[in-house]
Amino acid sequence: MRSLKALGAAAIAAGVVAVAIPLTSFGQASQASEPGTPAGWTKVWSDDFTGAAGSRINTNNWIYDIGHSYPGGAANWGTGEIAYHSDSTQNVYQDGNGNLAIKPIRDSAGNWTSGRIETTRTDFQPPSGGVLRVESRLQMPNVTGAAAQGIWPAFWMLGEPFRGNYWNWPGIGEIDIMENVNGANQVWGTLHCGTSPGGPCNETTGLGGTIQGCPGSTCQSSFHTYAMEWDRSTSPQQIRFYVDNTLYHTVRSDQVDATTWNNATNHGFFIILNVAVGGGWPGNPTSATASGVPMLVDYVAVYSKGGGTTEPTDPPTSGNRDAYSTIQAESYDAQSGTQTEATTDTGGGQDVGYLANGDWLRYDGVNFGSSAAHTFSARVASGAAAGVSGLVEVRLDNVNNAPIGSFSVANTGGWQSWRTVPGSISGVTGTHTVFLRFTSGQPADFVNVNWFTFSR
Repeated sequence: MRSLKALGAAAIAAGVVAVAIPLTSFGQASQASEPGTPAGWTKVWSDDFTGAAGSRINTNNWIYDIGHSYPGGAANWGTGEIAYHSDSTQNVYQDGNGNLAIKPIRDSAGNWTSGRIETTRTDFQPPSGGVLRVESRLQMPNVTGAAAQGIWPAFWMLGEPFRGNYWNWPGIGEIDIMENVNGANQVWGTLHCGTSPGGPCNETTGLGGTIQGCPGSTCQSSFHTYAMEWDRSTSPQQIRFYVDNTLYHTVRSDQVDATTWNNATNHGFFIILNVAVGGGWPGNPTSATASGVPMLVDYVAVYSKGGGTTEPTDPPTSGNRDAYSTIQAESYDAQSGTQTEATTDTGGGQDVGYLANGDWLRYDGVNFGSSAAHTFSARVASGAAAGVSGLVEVRLDNVNNAPIGSFSVANTGGWQSWRTVPGSISGVTGTHTVFLRFTSGQPADFVNVNWFTFSR
């Protein structure tokens, strides 16, 4: 939760050296709309906000956060901010010029409303051995000085395990791509992780850096492109922060212990855009704070390159796997967040382990035939700690499609203590890409898989 870092965020050291990166076709400051996908990259997802003036956001892409907190979560979003977040088109709307507007407004009684939205997708992460880039071209609220007191725009990400839990921050990871407070001509980029307060990631400050001034013009007066690259192709892994392709801060996985890094990054993330009012970092607004000055967002785009492939956009037309034979877990066509290891189970070979919330395995061309399958079984083992459990889900043709079946698993007596667990699925015929996706309310690893199969 971005909230819990607030009190320490202002202590992020200033004066980080910025490095100019040769410009590519990534969104440059003069870009009028979403750029084309750069050579060598694959576009994973985007929204260009091209709706009519005053229209609502695309709720296939975004969720409105409503009120002063998540349901059952920390009050005032954990930051002490005071605005009520609404889904009103007074606060969150498309402006007809290709922008999303998030506008904080003070009413005649002095009460503030604003907006906060987050992506429906929670699976944004680099492919194994690859790179993920998340970027937005946006203009901060164009207000400075006393008129900006208490205004806190942000473009950021939270780890998937946070959704529905709301109390596991900062261990599940937070990546702040752009933060600004009080109209300062300055940008902060931060990774939050570990425990709070203190811990390996120096919470509530986090592992942060800042750049004084945006390239070419002030941060408030113009659109700029803010980006994060999460690089799994390097050792140690890196998370890099950019403004208009100027690199100003890098976090490396060797800055913390392996468990802290894995808990913070070994899963997908969702994206958040919001303008907070007040809170522990900027302080509260005053009577001089300007009402009705929006943050404008031209686009948000997610790209990946290298490493394993991502899920196919269409199911295969022919099958090379028999759904009713044993499918070895390690025979996947693509994966995210997993590792193979030797198994002591009957038959030997390998299993797929270190499976935690948001991880997945993909198997192409699984042929179910013309008579529907209604059950599946998987050979699983778990040495998870007490209270740690999760689901083994079957999804077809896209990792984000709804599961057609699942079963739950907790500690089986050890990571090589194997048992076969059955589960029911809705009837399936034909040839499909099969995903095993692993879902848990905790960030910890909870299961290993040796093999799985289907039956009628």
